[in-house]
Amino acid sequence: MTAHHQSAPRPPHQVLDGTDIARVVTRIAHEIVERAKGAEDVVLLGIHTRGVHLARRLHAKLTQITGREIPLGTLDITMYRDDLRLKPARALEHTEIPADGIDGRLVILVDDVLFSGRTIRAALDALSDIGRPRAVQLAVLVDRGHRELPIRADYVGKNLPTSLREAVQVRLSDSDGVDAVLVGDRDYTARSSQALAAPASDTHPSE
Repeated sequence: MTAHHQSAPRPPHQVLDGTDIARVVTRIAHEIVERAKGAEDVVLLGIHTRGVHLARRLHAKLTQITGREIPLGTLDITMYRDDLRLKPARALEHTEIPADGIDGRLVILVDDVLFSGRTIRAALDALSDIGRPRAVQLAVLVDRGHRELPIRADYVGKNLPTSLREAVQVRLSDSDGVDAVLVGDRDYTARSSQALAAPASDTHPSE
């Protein structure tokens, strides 16, 4: 009889590099200006951690395109997550809302990966405690599918079909020293991440 051996986890392969990510940010910025009619009432809010880095890049590109300073803030959703009791405690980040607030404005949430939608639901809950925007939109670098909630992104850098046994890693130079998006087997990613002092973002089923 032939013994069946489980195949070894595959290492991550790169699906976006730095040039690709820069191109995506530029495209999303132009889409925002077009759809938001000049982005005159837009407020960008980056979701910690890599969503904040992406929001800053979008902010710089929007400023370049429009010639105006687009309000920029950050959103910490830690205490609004529905998996707090299932995971180790996380360090709290800072929520920083622009001086003029978000009431009556078009708020665009920015995150790195859209997966189940639970992170975005937590962001919407956090937002409701801060103010009442005119509308809320979502911009993400990667949409990997597998939604568990009726949430979709308005601006998507790359639709990336994945299996649930795969992990998506977003690495940004601001926190990781390099710009890249990688996809690999979750088991391989979990092992290799343990060896990194600051592992790249890995999307979990709850996010």
